[in-house]
Amino acid sequence: MKKQVKNNVHWVGKVDWELEKFHGEDFSTHKGSTYNSYLIQEEKTVLIDTVWAPFAEDFVENLAKEIDLQKIDYVIANHGEVDHSGALPALMKHIPKTPIYCTANAVKSLKGQYHQDWNFQVVKTGDKIDIGNGKELVFVEMTMLHWPDSMATYMTKDNILFSNDAFGQHLATEKLFNDKVDQCDLFGEAIKYYANILTPF
Repeated sequence: MKKQVKNNVHWVGKVDWELEKFHGEDFSTHKGSTYNSYLIQEEKTVLIDTVWAPFAEDFVENLAKEIDLQKIDYVIANHGEVDHSGALPALMKHIPKTPIYCTANAVKSLKGQYHQDWNFQVVKTGDKIDIGNGKELVFVEMTMLHWPDSMATYMTKDNILFSNDAFGQHLATEKLFNDKVDQCDLFGEAIKYYANILTPF
């Protein structure tokens, strides 16, 4: 079920209550995790990121309940890591010609993982696409924000930054906004994530 972020932007991701390890044996995720995917429905319809592969079929099925998949104009891949891109193969079976906007390094990453020559559209910092209603998506590369393919996407007018892993933590919660969850849990997981995932790079 989608959850409204703001205006025509909805969260369509997945909460993983059972995840215990993700980044190897040294980094526990004992509070689970959340895979964030966003659906933008302006004059153009845009999907930003997907979810981890074990939830791919459910993700596509649930997304199809919210929107005709054929009406997705653009897919944005902010990051190639599997918790962001894992449902791409299942999704792209339905919309194989839909353009995927991502960095040059993300093309290498996604091709290397999924062995598919999808309709990749390479973007760099400052590039933008018009999504209608006077709004644009602006791309900002964040090289080595823990992978070399990373970027963020900024939506003008609504002033929403789809920040990838920049402010990440592994935390399973039904709450959509950070001021609605237990702040001790939030900052504890954010500090652990920053120390183990972002600072090494």
